Amino acid sequence: MSEPLRIAVLDDYAGVSSPIFSHVPNITTVPFPETLDPTDPADFTKLVSQLKPFSVISTCRERTPFQAPLLSALPNLKLLLTTGLRNNGIDGAAARKLGITLVGTTGFTPTSIDIPAPDVPPPAAYDATTQQTWALILALAARLPQNDVSVKTGGWQDGMSTTLGGKTFAALGLGKLGGRAARIAVQAFGMKVIAWSSNMTQEKADEAAETNGLPKGTFRVVSKRELFEQADVLSLHVVLGERTRGIVGAEDLARLKGSALFINCSRGALVDEEALFEVLNEGRIRGAAVDVYWKEPLPKESRWRSTKWSEDGRSDVVFSPHMGYVNIGTIQAWYVEQAENVKRWQNKEELLHVMN
Repeated sequence: MSEPLRIAVLDDYAGVSSPIFSHVPNITTVPFPETLDPTDPADFTKLVSQLKPFSVISTCRERTPFQAPLLSALPNLKLLLTTGLRNNGIDGAAARKLGITLVGTTGFTPTSIDIPAPDVPPPAAYDATTQQTWALILALAARLPQNDVSVKTGGWQDGMSTTLGGKTFAALGLGKLGGRAARIAVQAFGMKVIAWSSNMTQEKADEAAETNGLPKGTFRVVSKRELFEQADVLSLHVVLGERTRGIVGAEDLARLKGSALFINCSRGALVDEEALFEVLNEGRIRGAAVDVYWKEPLPKESRWRSTKWSEDGRSDVVFSPHMGYVNIGTIQAWYVEQAENVKRWQNKEELLHVMN
């Protein structure tokens, strides 16, 4: 038997992949759980040194970007595995020019790899990102983190919660995820829903309402200015791209009510970081709940970590470490499909979900 194929596995923080890849004969996985930033010269050098020997690399979402300079520095790389079917961190065209095949996953594709499942991915009509969005909204509105700390440290009621019933849910973006989040606002809390995006029309909003089992007119399209002025909960639901980068700026944030809650489970770069920090540091809105950041993992020395939120007049802030898609059912299903593609690649069979 030939020597086992060695596969570099990047950024699998929870160690989910190794037991799954073990079901593929004649391979060895080499984990690299520390995320490195290839835009930093020292990290770039370290990444190249680590990855240069490998012909197959497994990645998870955009945790480690693979742009042209890094891809060009890996002459042995032939197969790049990612999770999901969209990854803005990977230059698929550059990979193709270099003879590197990029393959993704759906989380629902049948495979020949049979392993016991600790959980299953959400059904197609549901998603973990919407669950995370509402977990953050409720944690922020009820001040759950602050109250949890208070009780555990001998205190009791720590400030006042805010109710959501009948208030206004403002969706910046009303695609699949925005529509689902807005449906919960209506059905669970009787909230009014307003929406805006650069190409939003009332007709599209009505289609989104009907897709989510609600009557036309439930989601009302407004101007961007009105979206921020009227919002009790402002939640971002747009894809990051050149048109949407920095779509939320200082002028927008200045229009929020003092009682408003700001939620971002989409992408950090949609928001002007300096402007958001200033608004929260000065306590100009009730609070923010954030799952995504301008650099991930969030640097240990980041001011977002060290600022004493909820104190000295600052806004309440709830953080989660980009957990919108990180549930055991989805992550395991993604790695099962990656393992299936490795098996097919070894056997020179057609690969699943080729992205380039």
